[in-house]
Amino acid sequence: MSDPDDLSAAQDWLAAELADTLDEDYELEISEPALSMEIRKIYRQAHPPSLERKDYFLKLLTLQSELIKLQDWVQATGEKVVVIFEGRDSAGKGGVIKRITQRLNPRVVRVVALPAPSDREKSQWYFQRYVPHLPAAGEIVLFDRSWYNRSGVERVMGFASEDQVQQFFHDVPEFERMLVRSGIRLVKYWFSITDEEQQMRFLMRIHDPLKQWKLSPMDLQSRVRWEDYTKAKEDTFARTNIPEAPWYIVQGNDKKRARLNCIDHLLSLIPYEPVDSEEVHLPDREHKPDYERQVLPDDLYVPQKY
Repeated sequence: MSDPDDLSAAQDWLAAELADTLDEDYELEISEPALSMEIRKIYRQAHPPSLERKDYFLKLLTLQSELIKLQDWVQATGEKVVVIFEGRDSAGKGGVIKRITQRLNPRVVRVVALPAPSDREKSQWYFQRYVPHLPAAGEIVLFDRSWYNRSGVERVMGFASEDQVQQFFHDVPEFERMLVRSGIRLVKYWFSITDEEQQMRFLMRIHDPLKQWKLSPMDLQSRVRWEDYTKAKEDTFARTNIPEAPWYIVQGNDKKRARLNCIDHLLSLIPYEPVDSEEVHLPDREHKPDYERQVLPDDLYVPQKY
């Protein structure tokens, strides 16, 4: 049976973490008055009630505590994990990545979001610029978009020729099988939202000065070419959904549920176990009687305006 003191301490910690997380969430919502009130009204009418904020964060914190166990297990066993996040613009990829990494060690779990390829990279083997970012032993790498740019945006926007796209479809299954044979656990997620949901999210970004940076010319073109992206997605699934690295679709219209479902599913795919670790004790600070602290000039300090 658990020690009552330990249980009480755990409950106190959870309450404190929940309160802190709620504070962060309220802080993020300060920007809402800048949104078009009419768009907010329409957006809320189009959505069924989501999870209550407190219930959502309680579930999220529980999953994040499991992610810490996963991280410790990966580090202790030398496992290598790659998770690919693909999907339409504004589908929620960045949101779930943020929640996955929020409480993890960035030296163990890192995010890769590559910019458009340079002229030199365009002349290389297509997968070459992704390979240096693959994990070493004890690492987890999250790709915020990946080599599937070729069968998505590059194909739809005409940045890759049809021959290059077909070569990609020929190569990618074997490339991913090579990764799996090398010991990498490869997980692929596609975040799916409806046409109407993407339109609403784009409008909200347009009317929020703090979020306009999220909209690029490519994003705006994705609205025009919605059906072309749909065809590209269907082709990608048909050609690259292999047993060694299957696709998993995350229903993304409800952001909160999408985050929880994705994290829960990711945890279910990896057979992690609790890792024994030494108990950490804070050592006593040394006090040297002959040491005198220097007085530093005031101009070295950041002004305390708040």
